[in-house]
Amino acid sequence: SWAVPLENGGYRIYSKGAAEVILGRCSSQLLRDGGFELLTESSVKVLSSTIEQYAQRGMRCLGLAYRDLPTGADFEATSNTNTNSDGTDALEVETELVFLALVGIEDPLRPEVPEAISKCYQAGIDVRLVTGDSPNTAVSIAFQAGILKEHHFDGSSAEMIATNLKPNVLMEGVDFRTRVYKTDSDGQSEFDQEAFDKIWPHLRVLARSSPDDKLTLAHGLNQSVLFENGEVCKTLLEREKINIFPDRQVVAMTGDGTNDAPALKRADIGFAMGIAGTQIAKDAADIILIDDNFASIVTAAKWGRNVYASIQKFLQFQLTVNIAAVTIALVGATVYQKSPLAAIQLLWVNLLMDSLASLALASEPPQPELLTRPPVNRSQPMITRQMWANMFGQALYQIIITLLLLFLGPSWFGIEAGHIVEKKGINSVHYTIIFNCFVWMQLFNEINSRNLNGEFNIFKGLFKNWLFVGILVTTSILQVIMVELGGKAMHVADGGLEGKYWALSIGIGVGSLPVQQLINAMFRVVTKKLGWA
Repeated sequence: SWAVPLENGGYRIYSKGAAEVILGRCSSQLLRDGGFELLTESSVKVLSSTIEQYAQRGMRCLGLAYRDLPTGADFEATSNTNTNSDGTDALEVETELVFLALVGIEDPLRPEVPEAISKCYQAGIDVRLVTGDSPNTAVSIAFQAGILKEHHFDGSSAEMIATNLKPNVLMEGVDFRTRVYKTDSDGQSEFDQEAFDKIWPHLRVLARSSPDDKLTLAHGLNQSVLFENGEVCKTLLEREKINIFPDRQVVAMTGDGTNDAPALKRADIGFAMGIAGTQIAKDAADIILIDDNFASIVTAAKWGRNVYASIQKFLQFQLTVNIAAVTIALVGATVYQKSPLAAIQLLWVNLLMDSLASLALASEPPQPELLTRPPVNRSQPMITRQMWANMFGQALYQIIITLLLLFLGPSWFGIEAGHIVEKKGINSVHYTIIFNCFVWMQLFNEINSRNLNGEFNIFKGLFKNWLFVGILVTTSILQVIMVELGGKAMHVADGGLEGKYWALSIGIGVGSLPVQQLINAMFRVVTKKLGWA
């Protein structure tokens, strides 16, 4: 409300706000001819009906009213009969108003919002609408956006309005606060987690809410351990189709006002609006949406999952190399008192996997499939069963091939054994072949490492990531240079390798690709037999 001084003395109070609240504060209405009349029960009913119709069409309804006050009016006096939305007593000067107008403001959803919310549900992200709008407006918007579905209403033929929703799907802020707070023995208001846990699985729309309600919601969800009650979770899934995430809830909250800052801080992830948001809200948030678009939240979720997947891919690749390299070095040192892979060669392999491979695997763009997977539990290990199978399967292939070359290579190729040649101070062809084969197995396994879930088509999306392809080609060229021109510096045979040994090395490297398909097939069989999810 605003108080404007009048020329003849006194003040005129101009008030605007929620239509039903303003209407409840009015005792008369302005007529077309400039006069006014007392509000009767029938005229209030007509106005209330219009408000409801506007709200059901998704309009935000504002009431406009005024009141003339004499000089010396008490602006601090409070009313004994009217209260504000937060339960405090209303100011006396904001009562006995003259109703001026009802305004229905249509704020259509952006076209991309329903699709973005649909993607959220596919990704296991549950969306709730917390708004200051009236229940009917909130329900209309939520239904258009896809937050409310037909099964949230009583009966398949029920009209999609607030009064037809199932219990606890829609709540108003006042009712929400009353139910989730209890009074302790000292008369203090105290949050009731048990009562909150009975409400939040069903709650989809919180209307006529205050910023404190957002804070309460973020706090309650963050503290909830409902997932530990298996019987309740099973009942919710069977009866209400409500799936409770099997871990502590991860809460993301959006906000644009200064009063939203505590809720943005309390949430695990706070999203502030870059255009409409206040600086205080932006400072409290973790992420700022520069376009104020809900679809950007989906993009953030997709990139977040992509970062996690990129770390997994790199770990899968690096640990495979480590398992194979350590085993080969230990066997060689035990049998011949010398590792077939020289220290400088292991340094090159480390450079290959630590720097170039990490850059290649971290550059993978996010795939749409990331949003069809459920969220990852906090307690779930980063290295999955499939990844262990991939790592040990590929490491086993590399170890077997390398040991066969180490012990049987000289007789196969008609060359002198490396451990004998190198005692003469000469870099052997034998150990150069082993080094070359080992590196090419890593290069082709880098392609396998792009996939974490046993995908059949390991080349899918490969040529959409030209940075990966470029790094792979670059490291391949560098390997050729190392072997052919490295000489003593790289501890390889002078003059490099013959063409047949190059064909053998690359052929063994390519073998990593069908080996991965065999690993995937065996893992599926074992998974089915053991009943792993």
